[in-house]
Amino acid sequence: MAAGNTSNDSFNKAKKILEREVYQDNRVTIYCGAKFDDKKNIEVPIGFITSKYIKRAKRIEWEHVVPAENFGRAFSEWRDGHKNCEDSKGKSFKGRKCAEKVNLEYRYMQSDMHNLFPAIGAVKVLRSNYNFTMLSSAVSDFGSCDMRIDDRKAQPPIAARGIIARTYMYIEQTYPKYKMSKQQSQLMQVWDKQVPVSKWECKRSKHIENLQGNVNTVVDSRCKSVGL
Repeated sequence: MAAGNTSNDSFNKAKKILEREVYQDNRVTIYCGAKFDDKKNIEVPIGFITSKYIKRAKRIEWEHVVPAENFGRAFSEWRDGHKNCEDSKGKSFKGRKCAEKVNLEYRYMQSDMHNLFPAIGAVKVLRSNYNFTMLSSAVSDFGSCDMRIDDRKAQPPIAARGIIARTYMYIEQTYPKYKMSKQQSQLMQVWDKQVPVSKWECKRSKHIENLQGNVNTVVDSRCKSVGL
């Protein structure tokens, strides 16, 4: 099994590193291909619409492509809490907040930059922690950005499917705590083949490898196979 992130356990630090040292010359969001500036302000693509979270449509937010909940639930602190997870009033809490507080392995997974991408805030919040799939009847929820969300499932635009697939495969290969369902794994294998790596995806992976200290073996092997 490939090594994961063991260099940075701060999610906030990971976001800042990505913004300043990885995306500084390719400020484009993952799902909708929207451009953004160094202040996180978005240049909304022509035809993009959203009926919810209008203010968040103007800013980028950092998205876990494999949702934190998907791997977080493998940690007992997320599911059941921990003796050290009490607020100032002595009330116990669990979930992400508890896992983040007491489990270093969880913090490393949450901060892994190979799984973090810029997204339009409104798209990120509506995607939520839903699994990706192919939806038969849904239409785009965002106009010209063909991101479809229905019944707690999400179908991303074609251009994003390859990088999404390779991110899911990377997380599964790298962290024993995470396992895809058979159906999800089959879909990701299809998307990986349908949408090959781009020059930018290979460059991004190498940037993160240098900054974080571990190889994304999935992306690396695809880049080598096509000479990138």
